[in-house]
Amino acid sequence: MQYRKNRSGEDISLLGYGCMRFTRKGSGIDLDKAEQEVRLALKGGVNYFDTAYIYPGNEIAVGEIFRRIGCREQIKIATKLPHYLIKSMDGIEKMFQEQLRRLQTDYIDYYLMHMLTDVETWEKLKKLGIEQWIEEKKRTGKIRHIGFSYHGHTDMFCRLIDAYDWEFTQIQYNYMDEHSQAGRRGLRYAAEKGIPVIIMEGLRGGKLVDLLPEGAKKRMEAHEIKRSAAEWAFRWLYSQPEVTCVLSGMNSEEMVLENLRIADETKAGDFTEEDFALIEAVKKEIQKTVKVGCTGCGYCMPCPQGIDIPETFRCYNNYYAEGKSAARREYMQCTIFRKTPSNASGCISCGKCEAHCPQQIPIRKELKEAAAKLEDLRFSLAKKAIGLFKLWG
Repeated sequence: MQYRKNRSGEDISLLGYGCMRFTRKGSGIDLDKAEQEVRLALKGGVNYFDTAYIYPGNEIAVGEIFRRIGCREQIKIATKLPHYLIKSMDGIEKMFQEQLRRLQTDYIDYYLMHMLTDVETWEKLKKLGIEQWIEEKKRTGKIRHIGFSYHGHTDMFCRLIDAYDWEFTQIQYNYMDEHSQAGRRGLRYAAEKGIPVIIMEGLRGGKLVDLLPEGAKKRMEAHEIKRSAAEWAFRWLYSQPEVTCVLSGMNSEEMVLENLRIADETKAGDFTEEDFALIEAVKKEIQKTVKVGCTGCGYCMPCPQGIDIPETFRCYNNYYAEGKSAARREYMQCTIFRKTPSNASGCISCGKCEAHCPQQIPIRKELKEAAAKLEDLRFSLAKKAIGLFKLWG
């Protein structure tokens, strides 16, 4: 296993274990199976394990597995505060204590503000007293490192990076999201400030393996070096020195062993010109399935109504390329799970965006069609619930 450093000089395994996708058995998690897979990962050198309060039964499972193995001092546990569910510091403290009980530990190594979507939300948390709370938890050793996870566009990510002295961050990043979400620019911005970056969705939930179009598969098969789709995606990430750790939702021993091998073999800077050319060819094959030819350049932004146009089109394209449910879920994360909603139905057809679009996309027309597909009944109910309970208010 290779390791990259955090700000304190401590080792973080290049491959991290995303515990959200433990195999489920009945209404719960198959603990015995998950334990065997975790043991195999530990033997291979994995030391970073990621969970969250809102993953059903997951923190409890993680705590029980590590109690059985007895390896607490050899691992780093990362979990997340769902700040959007809480209105007071008493609520934050109560939830934190519950997480410690679930995880059967007295400290958290890496603690994240879960889905911190904009600076306004962080300012709201600061008014509650979150900074003082973090300082106290760090002083007493209850939290070792503080960070945030993020879904949204690059500019806001960079603003959030500058809003506090973060010790790490977690972003969605893969070769299809190279210039969307936080993107390569956000990754480098964080790294330049010495902030370790943990990668989630390196395979887009498995879609860069299971849902590749035939043209993309043929490109990989024709390449001189024979690698699986998963290996190409991971090697693309590992070759970037700004990447600290890549999470993988491993739920089979075969998957663990393959991922351990890839993380052991791939060095920063390993990707050749031919490798990059292959990935670009694969991306073009995938992009043939897209509905809107948006490149995510951002020239259409900012929208006077606050609509996140590139993210809307990315989710709209994923609706056709990857499936309705995943696209709608991601669209909600990127538009209404923030203090100021940025969903497509807010468009007033002013046309400012179209005047700046180098692709000459009929943005107003496409936004209406995107809203019709992405903003279903579940979206409407979620938006009303967020407004009613002021989750991000």
